[in-house]
Amino acid sequence: KNGFVYVGARGLADLKSNTPASAETIYRIGSVSKMFVGLAVLKLVEQGKVSLDDTLAELAPEIEFTNRWEESDPVRLVHLLEHTTGWNDIHVVEYAHNDPTPVTIKQGLDYFPKSRTSRWKPGTRSSYANSGPAVSAYVVQKITNTPFEQYIKDNFFNPIGMSDATFRLTDRVKSYGATLYKAKSQPADYWHLLMRPSGAVNASVNDMAKLAQFFVQRGASEYGQILKPASITEMETVHSTSAAKVGQTSGYAIANYSSPFKSWVYREHSGALLGGLTEFAYLPEANVAHAIMINSSNGRGLKRISTLIRNFETRHLPAKEIKPEVEIDRRHHSIEGFYMPINPRVELTRFIRQVIDAQRISIKGDKLTRRGLLGGKQREYYPISGHQYVAVETGDIMLTEVTDPLVGRVIHVNSTVYKPVSAFTAYGHVIVPVVWLIFCAVSLIYFLVWVIRLWRGAQINQASLQIRVYPLLATLSSVAFAIIFQIGNHDPFRYFAEMTWVTLSLMLCTLLFFILSLLSFYKVWQYKDLTMSKWNFRFCATHAGLHLMIALYLANYGIIGIRFWA
Repeated sequence: KNGFVYVGARGLADLKSNTPASAETIYRIGSVSKMFVGLAVLKLVEQGKVSLDDTLAELAPEIEFTNRWEESDPVRLVHLLEHTTGWNDIHVVEYAHNDPTPVTIKQGLDYFPKSRTSRWKPGTRSSYANSGPAVSAYVVQKITNTPFEQYIKDNFFNPIGMSDATFRLTDRVKSYGATLYKAKSQPADYWHLLMRPSGAVNASVNDMAKLAQFFVQRGASEYGQILKPASITEMETVHSTSAAKVGQTSGYAIANYSSPFKSWVYREHSGALLGGLTEFAYLPEANVAHAIMINSSNGRGLKRISTLIRNFETRHLPAKEIKPEVEIDRRHHSIEGFYMPINPRVELTRFIRQVIDAQRISIKGDKLTRRGLLGGKQREYYPISGHQYVAVETGDIMLTEVTDPLVGRVIHVNSTVYKPVSAFTAYGHVIVPVVWLIFCAVSLIYFLVWVIRLWRGAQINQASLQIRVYPLLATLSSVAFAIIFQIGNHDPFRYFAEMTWVTLSLMLCTLLFFILSLLSFYKVWQYKDLTMSKWNFRFCATHAGLHLMIALYLANYGIIGIRFWA
């Protein structure tokens, strides 16, 4: 609060020219850009020009979106800012748009409106969607009758002292911008984002130091009070999820989310672009803040730097001692069990998120414990009521049991929503894929054995061959999918945003897998009385059954026949 501790840079801004990074070097700050959308809306709220509860249909009826609960639960401005619209994140075709000719915000929003469809009642669950802040920015532009970028420059960049900050690729950015690197030495092209308000800001090290000071000083800069301290507090407050409405304090607020570290809860927003990562965080109770920008996709490296800085910032702070206030009783034991997430960022990933993010909740002594079925760090909480729990380390209300209007009883942990499931369902979603993968691996080895036996003159009748071959072919189709997906993932915007050999091949692989899985099971049933090795038959029958279960599961979630470009 009394001044800058350190403003500077290490390493190189560009490898080819061997240009050193400095405090004047300009970096892409990615989604930290969303904070300016939040600040702009709160400034208009201060001026009485808009309310967080205003509906999108009233503010901008020309913006296309779909919400089947609009009459009773309309999309509101606060939902756009806190990612509680229920919309998917923007589609890969929107991410891949990279036209250097700047489009207007409205043109960007009109490009692929299908991604803006509410999957649940707005204002109940959180799910990160880059279109929400872009729509909010359009509302700001419409209310002020000023281009959004100009409004931010006049009301925030200039008053804060961020002289280099810009949403566009200017001549100064070309001269002083750090080259971003997707790999160790592979430069990334400048990304002209379709949803500029959500992630396009370029800012120098000096700029970000001024922004850090702005938040430490609760909305003030050397030029005066830009935003009221109460508005900064409002920005840090979660408003619109079902859990927030009954008192949960952690989660995603107005372009600002909680970030626990040991005994303390930072406020933060991070950012990521191809080849560049940013962390912007501040700790209000200690009057400290930091911004870290790297021109690399090395998330582990950024995490190590962040940990060092946070340790430095909190080195003199006394650790909190959080004690239980409520005794564990039957109300709390009722929460024990297994849970799966129900608010994926992209609906297409639900099939895998509910496998890798499945949780088990237990009561141990005076604490509630939470741990992933696939492992990970055990988290501990103390109850403070019958349905609210605070983190043992920070005392932040981080876990809340509420009623979801669509699925009933759920728990919110930060921004993730989990529904209770049976142990059979939870373990089944984990065990079946693992066993299926084992059988697929064994079948490939088994195939080599068959080839050697056939080469040596062994005779296999047609029926026996079919029982063996169809499960193997289904396995090969899934292996082909995995290989082709990895090839495409090296450059997803090039390969996934339109019909390419990659996306077409992936669609065909899933269809082939489904057909071969059905044939595998049918052949096992057709030749169930066949005379052959019992071990071989049981292996092939089990493998065929696993293929069918996986195929039906994938079909249920829209993966069979997937068209990434659609």
